[in-house]
Amino acid sequence: MTTDKKSFDIIVIGGGPVGTTVASLLSEKEYQVCLFEKAKHPRFHIGESLLPMNLPILERLGVLDQIEEVGIIKHGAEFNAVDPLTQKWKSQTFYFEKSFNKKYPYAYEVRRSEFDEILFKNAESKGVTTFSETKVTEVNFISAGNVSVKYKKLDNDSEQVSSDNYTGEITAKYIIDCSGRDSLLSRKLAYKQKNPTHQSSAIFGHFDNVERREGRDEGNISIYWFEHGWFWLIPLSDGSMSVGAVCWPEYLKTLKGSTEEFLWKTISMNTAVADRMKNAKSLGEVRATGNFSYTSSKMFGQDFMLLGDAFAFVDPVFSSGVYLGMSGAEKAAEVIDQCLQQPEKAEILCHNLESRIRSGINEMCWFIYRFTSPVMKRLFMNPSDQYQIESAVISMLAGDIYDNPAVKWRLRFFRFIYYSYAMRMLPNVIKSWLRRKKNVAIKFAQGTMPEDKLV
Repeated sequence: MTTDKKSFDIIVIGGGPVGTTVASLLSEKEYQVCLFEKAKHPRFHIGESLLPMNLPILERLGVLDQIEEVGIIKHGAEFNAVDPLTQKWKSQTFYFEKSFNKKYPYAYEVRRSEFDEILFKNAESKGVTTFSETKVTEVNFISAGNVSVKYKKLDNDSEQVSSDNYTGEITAKYIIDCSGRDSLLSRKLAYKQKNPTHQSSAIFGHFDNVERREGRDEGNISIYWFEHGWFWLIPLSDGSMSVGAVCWPEYLKTLKGSTEEFLWKTISMNTAVADRMKNAKSLGEVRATGNFSYTSSKMFGQDFMLLGDAFAFVDPVFSSGVYLGMSGAEKAAEVIDQCLQQPEKAEILCHNLESRIRSGINEMCWFIYRFTSPVMKRLFMNPSDQYQIESAVISMLAGDIYDNPAVKWRLRFFRFIYYSYAMRMLPNVIKSWLRRKKNVAIKFAQGTMPEDKLV
């Protein structure tokens, strides 16, 4: 869509799930919203596994029926590892129906090109003015309630400015950065920081002829631990499979040859994954990324807000990125509406929202930082629902991490259990901790694995 209009109430940068969610909800509140997306939908993106708590957001947006058509039902999450104490191979599936919230006992696996396009078109249908294949090149904060954005049309889905060098400028009262790992405003304002506690890297692609689970488990995500990290296998509705390995940076730095060859070499390190992949064929480019984890020192300021991956990203292990981003966008729409109506309350409203979003990220982070530890493997491979602890962990896996006190206190008790086991497995725990600290310090050579190339 193009427009001659030069002034809007709100500008949103980024046409992924987060940007389209906040743009749609603000447009429903009768704000004039302009949305910029540098790519052209449909376009490839990783992160295909949704959580049950995504569903009420999709219902509110009015797109759940469309997602059901393109997705495959995901009843739970399967975890596979060698038990560090018994040295026996185990597999455990955690079903969402055992979570505390019984209203949403499943989620969907979706091809992100389809999922994101549905959300983008939905934003357009709600009156959002959209610009595809258009890159925001400059943001200027002129005065209170007056933000200027300069943009350029891109050529052939690339980041190269088109030959006609078309450029434009639009102003607004407020700007929301949902630009993902581009983190446009976070970089501009020097907010973006390498995560001081965690770092990982990833290599991934789509494959055909990968062995799938049977029956109701066909759509479940499978997670496999291995020496250098963990694998994901995410089944898609067309019969293909998203396959990736999240690795320690020290391992990915040994990458030689093509990324596809390196991924196959990595797959060979886990016999269970290799067996499911024995007839697999790559369906396209295999991609890799380094410096996977980062955060921003602030989430908001006068007339702007950072949401989703534009604010922070840690690790995809619990498939929480899309949910955390869309949940934050849903709440942000309410807060930004109040800020524009009552500017004198903007500081406290945005501060409370940032605290909420950080609390959700931190809840996930506690598990993420310890996911490759021998203690976490032990507990996940030997779950117990005494005091409904397993149900609380499943609720966390479902995305129920904000407002349910029954879940919160049980997750705190799970931490106590974790630390109790850690004392019994102290040598292995120390070894795991030292390895993680070592990898946090690893830097990739410039141009080798740029952080802004994750799609």
